[in-house]
Amino acid sequence: MTDQQDRRTGAPAWTAEPAPTDPPAPSRPRSLDPRELGFTPQRPVPWLAPLLLISTGLRTLLALLFGAYLDKRELQNSLPSDVTRQVGPEGDLWLDFVADLGDGFNATYSVAYLLSRPELEVGGHRLPRGQMLLMGGDQVYPTASGEAYENRCKGPYQAALPQPPTVGPPPTLYAVPGNHDWYDGLTAFLRLFAASRDSNIGGRRTPQARSYFVVELPADWWLYGLDGQSGVYLDDPQLRYFEEAAKRLTPESRVIIAVPEPSWVKAVDHPEAYDTIDYFVRTVIAPTGAKVRLLVSGDLHHYARYSGPDRELVTCGGGGAYLYPTHKLPERIEVPPKDTLVRRASNSESYGLAARYPEPGRSRRYGWGIFGRLPLRNPGFATLLGALHTLLLLAMVGVAAPRTEAAAQRLFSIPLAVMLVVTLLGAVFFAKPPSANGKRHARHWILGLCHGFAHVGLAAGGTWIWLQLDFHVWPWPLPVVAAAVVYGPLAGLVASQLTATYLLIAGSFGVNLNELFAGQGIEDAKCFLRLHIDADGTLTGYPVAVDEICRRWRADPDGAPDAAWLSPEQPLALRLAEPPFTLR
Repeated sequence: MTDQQDRRTGAPAWTAEPAPTDPPAPSRPRSLDPRELGFTPQRPVPWLAPLLLISTGLRTLLALLFGAYLDKRELQNSLPSDVTRQVGPEGDLWLDFVADLGDGFNATYSVAYLLSRPELEVGGHRLPRGQMLLMGGDQVYPTASGEAYENRCKGPYQAALPQPPTVGPPPTLYAVPGNHDWYDGLTAFLRLFAASRDSNIGGRRTPQARSYFVVELPADWWLYGLDGQSGVYLDDPQLRYFEEAAKRLTPESRVIIAVPEPSWVKAVDHPEAYDTIDYFVRTVIAPTGAKVRLLVSGDLHHYARYSGPDRELVTCGGGGAYLYPTHKLPERIEVPPKDTLVRRASNSESYGLAARYPEPGRSRRYGWGIFGRLPLRNPGFATLLGALHTLLLLAMVGVAAPRTEAAAQRLFSIPLAVMLVVTLLGAVFFAKPPSANGKRHARHWILGLCHGFAHVGLAAGGTWIWLQLDFHVWPWPLPVVAAAVVYGPLAGLVASQLTATYLLIAGSFGVNLNELFAGQGIEDAKCFLRLHIDADGTLTGYPVAVDEICRRWRADPDGAPDAAWLSPEQPLALRLAEPPFTLR
């Protein structure tokens, strides 16, 4: 519905325009069989799997090189440009924010299930279900496609709230695209959230028409959802849309901005990361006199709130993806950074870290889990290390115990110098992949080379042990077969522990911190943000934390039409990540 329609009719915002005709109610599943659910629950993404690393790296590189050619935002200029209005029947609004949700089913559905509950009781507070759900980016992993969205996002959320609630207006759903949503040029995202024939996901309507939007909230609060194309820039049609919407702002207006990534944190190492947000605030919002009171984002998979003189900066990316650590977050940040190259940047303000989840001590303890989880979560990565060390072994044996070789044997041998170069370069690139943001610093080179030399040393020790055995004197090709069958698996396991040690050490220097936790795929410690905007204009934030997700579900075939299809076998324990914070 448009704001103009609402003002003309004088009807409550949620009744100004009839909801689209709901599709026929699907039959409730009697089990977790994908044929009954209508989607296939997915396992967590093994982020260090070799093929996935190569695929994701290529997609990231293509997005960086050809993102402008795949950019569909200019085409959205032909789509409706309404400013919607969202106000509850009582003149207030409950709004839920969740981000980074499209990973393994257990974690994603645990959060979706909680978001669908009519009410939650957390920390002595009774929190009604959000009348509006805002997804803050990365609704699917590892790459966007129709099938991935169906299995990792739409399916779980439809199972959690299959039909609109029987009491009250149907809730709405808006989504901001993140970098993983952009890997197909935003095609699947637009089909699901902005151009859906059904215009709903389960029991929630999807009224947005573009990958960006403006929503008028109660008491002169406004929500701006930005599509920054992975932090590159804001396109002209998007800026014109926002500038037109900003004409309705006044000096009394208060603004919430949802962005795909917490550039206020990333700007500590890359000052240019915040330039897009600063440009938007400086050129679109500031001329109206309105105040930006809250910036909210996902992308980093944890909860953190930085508090400043008149603004809160909130990261809440705990919707389902692997946990990202909090113990390396800076205690204070300058926003915008003082050393940004933007000549007309806003005045810098200091922000302090007011809260984070999980707590720093727990975050550090999670890091030590890399030794057990790395080979179990990423067997392909351990296999790759085993293959590398097998080739190193064969090359070193060829130098240490040379033999008269047949032509076929020489054809399949690899010079030791080549293997050493491959190992060292691979370790350096692992410390700072070419597609990663920012430049390599001395710590990346030093730690990467130390990691590489450690693997060379491990290979030399393995070669010495191998030479004490009789395998190397067997007739060719039996030594190669024995190395692949006997040495390779053992070397892969030992090498994975060496890599785990490296990740733990490097993480303490801020290097490969993402890989330290991505390699573990920690599903627990999830979170979402529930906001309440009172009719008097007071905004209260309740960050809900889930220390342990559910891993065993039971079907509820006889439940009410709007009841979740699957329920946890044991109740999910909730708590607040911090006491409620208030904005006025």
